[in-house]
Amino acid sequence: MTRAGRQTPSRGGRQIGPAAPTPVAASSPGEPSPDAPPTFTSLDPRSGRVVTPGPAVALAGSDGVRRSCLGVCTGRWEWGRVRIIPVGLSALLVELSDPAYVPALVAELERRRAGGELSEVDDVVPGETTVLIDGLADPGDLAHRLAAWRPESVRLPDGPLVEVPVRYDGADLAEVARHWRVPEEEVGRIHSAPEYRVAFCGFVPGFGYLTGLPRRYHLPRRPVPRTRVPAGAVAVGGGYAGIYPRESPGGWHLIGSTDLVLFDPERDPVALLTPGTRVRFRVMR
Repeated sequence: MTRAGRQTPSRGGRQIGPAAPTPVAASSPGEPSPDAPPTFTSLDPRSGRVVTPGPAVALAGSDGVRRSCLGVCTGRWEWGRVRIIPVGLSALLVELSDPAYVPALVAELERRRAGGELSEVDDVVPGETTVLIDGLADPGDLAHRLAAWRPESVRLPDGPLVEVPVRYDGADLAEVARHWRVPEEEVGRIHSAPEYRVAFCGFVPGFGYLTGLPRRYHLPRRPVPRTRVPAGAVAVGGGYAGIYPRESPGGWHLIGSTDLVLFDPERDPVALLTPGTRVRFRVMR
């Protein structure tokens, strides 16, 4: 299952508030053809030396089990280029060319898990353009299999629907209205019109990055982040919408507030917004 408690890495300590992770640039030149076999660069993590080309390097973990360790595996799916990178001894990070393909890959992984093909997978954690696959006894073996996949469907399964009542009274409401070139009272109507989907979680526990805001309403982050954003603040930043689960710094534009509790360690589920969840905002009168 995908879990919201696992956080995606930040782009560094210089920015305050949620920021989309930056994809790692591919180091292999050129684009592999769709029918080309996967290409591999093996890395011995003990010495840092690259062994290329060649089979995966056998590595004994602290538990005495020997696992194959692969440096980088690249291939090409119908969706575009895919890059598979080992993370530690028991995980793989799959980099995709477009954020739109992340939910589809998660759905494909879950479909194969349900069919018994990936029973060894313990956790699947989506990011903006990445998917982390954890709990693997042999990451190198799965890397070979992943690179040879030919997934075709990008149809997204329907997740649960969460309705969020919002008071559109945010500190940046007037500024957002100016950027959108609409009256202030129109901001709530525009923001609450689409159905959103949680693409991934990060920044702080319970913070979901919501896709679905039309491109014409995308806004860059504030030039000067706030050191304090209250819990329940409803905001937009870049191409995402979001809700701050607790008081924290933040650089997104605040357009409203909600009393909904997004993260509660004493509740089941702990996080209200998890990857794949559909979200509708409702204007409070």
